[in-house]
Amino acid sequence: MKVLELHGDFGFDSLRIAERPDPVPGPGEVLVQVRAASLNYRDLLTIQGIYNPRQPLPLIPASDGAGVVVGVGPGVTRVSIGDRVAAIFAQGWLSGPPNREKLASTTLGGPLDGMLAELAVFREDGLVHIPGHLTDEEAATLPCAAVTAWSALVRHGSVKAGDRVLVMGTGGVSVFALQFARLLGAEVIVISSSDAKLERAKALGAAHGINYKQHPAWSKLVRELTGGEGVDHVIEVGGVGTLPQSMRTVRMGGHISLIGVLGGVEAPLNLTPILMQDIRLQGVIVGPRDAFLEMNRAIGLHALHPVVDRVFPFGETVDAMRHLASASHFGKLCIQMREQ
Repeated sequence: MKVLELHGDFGFDSLRIAERPDPVPGPGEVLVQVRAASLNYRDLLTIQGIYNPRQPLPLIPASDGAGVVVGVGPGVTRVSIGDRVAAIFAQGWLSGPPNREKLASTTLGGPLDGMLAELAVFREDGLVHIPGHLTDEEAATLPCAAVTAWSALVRHGSVKAGDRVLVMGTGGVSVFALQFARLLGAEVIVISSSDAKLERAKALGAAHGINYKQHPAWSKLVRELTGGEGVDHVIEVGGVGTLPQSMRTVRMGGHISLIGVLGGVEAPLNLTPILMQDIRLQGVIVGPRDAFLEMNRAIGLHALHPVVDRVFPFGETVDAMRHLASASHFGKLCIQMREQ
């Protein structure tokens, strides 16, 4: 089978298409023909050697993908040949809160091989069935970005109809957060540096869009849009570069989901607003299989379609990675693993 390997050293120049033996499923294992993969910022950091500089190589990158079951080992009962499935991000995290046992050495795309392979073997409980109305590429976007957004809003945030949600940016997690917040009946405010992206966000149901380049003090404008009260929930992907303004946008007793650190991880931070306004600051690391299943039921019920900005053929995966690094996409970037 063909795979994309990070071989020898970190960096784009070390990515190469290689041949590996076709895997064979053992007891309790499932063989999946991968039809599509999607890219996350974590994949980019892994390839650059930033996410885990001690990651053993070679490595097949990309944690997210979807495909069809083409083989099952002895004792498999959860899936059958022909089922369309996606792999969960942390193969050991099936339910409950995270811990080291559930997460250590069980995540795809590092330290485990990821989804940029024609075939892959998983434990049967490391797979979920995908909603039938989704394309392979749409389904491939779900394991990290969608589950993270769902965890932030539902598992941690308990967002409900009538709440106000501030979504930062228009990348994969942020667009899913917009879609899920609207599905839950919340009013959504989106900030971005692009007026064109803000118009696309409004077409998905955002009530307001703020260009943060035109309004550097965007927290003040968010306050004005909410009658001075502030939002109930913030999807925070900027890290220390944006967190101080996020704390000024959220209401007393509100919730900030810290998901990304695109603007940096270390800087002086005034913690007084968190204490004096009873703000909940919650780190979010994807979610368990149970959350994935719950989310899929909602996606199927509402016939929700993930936003796929662009699909690259397998042979152009490095170009897709560079496009991801440019941050010019809206929603998700996908890799088509098979010929049409």
